[in-house]
Amino acid sequence: RLHCYNSMYKPFRLNSYDLSNNQMADAGRGKVSASMMYSLARFNAWISACEFESAAQMTEAREETINYFAAEYRNMLEENFNDYITNFSKYMTSDK
Repeated sequence: RLHCYNSMYKPFRLNSYDLSNNQMADAGRGKVSASMMYSLARFNAWISACEFESAAQMTEAREETINYFAAEYRNMLEENFNDYITNFSKYMTSDK
């Protein structure tokens, strides 16, 4: 099961955590992870598109926008990976 960590995102995270945990009953962790990443990528592309008035504007901002989301994901992954390292025995002992 996924564990909550950063309280800044907690109200929104819980629903996606519950969804992921429920989906793992029917699909493997890898498939659920890939599905969540694809869904988030699609959502972030849509969020970004909402900020532009044309495809040309979006094309102009493409690299900067992708770099922003990639950097943010990396920061969040590093934070959570480090949290799991620090709390490995606490988080993982009841999950097997």
